[in-house]
Amino acid sequence: MTLRVIATGGTFDKHYDEIAGKLIFGAGHLAAAIARARITLPVILEELPFLDSLEMQDADRQHILASCLASAQSAIVIIHGTDTMSETATVLGAAGLSQTIVLTGAMIPYEIANSDALFNFGFACGVAQVLPSGVYVAMNGQFFNWDKVKKNRSAGVFEPA
Repeated sequence: MTLRVIATGGTFDKHYDEIAGKLIFGAGHLAAAIARARITLPVILEELPFLDSLEMQDADRQHILASCLASAQSAIVIIHGTDTMSETATVLGAAGLSQTIVLTGAMIPYEIANSDALFNFGFACGVAQVLPSGVYVAMNGQFFNWDKVKKNRSAGVFEPA
């Protein structure tokens, strides 16, 4: 089995710009996360243009869908911003793809201390290998079907819808 990882940005891949005092996109963190997690499974990393998920449009979701459709891998992990992760999961779920697709992200950027990024990424890689085909969201040590999940913004977690 080979795992495909599709990076789309989101908080996971943001960097802190000390001069501007804000989070921005720079080089992606997934190659480092794959190495740090010591994943021994072959991984194909695909980086799409990085976006904050609040800026993601329908065309961007179609680009993610096209990447999944073009993939020969049966297990796909998508790194995505948490604010609109459910909307992208809905587009992918409605497409009825034959792969196991798991969306995950982070509440705190990968490079910031106490980030949840590496844990969420590793968890998503694990469940992508064992879940049946379908679309899932994996966050905070839980996975949810694409049509039964919502982000609880006040608690900063995902929960059943």
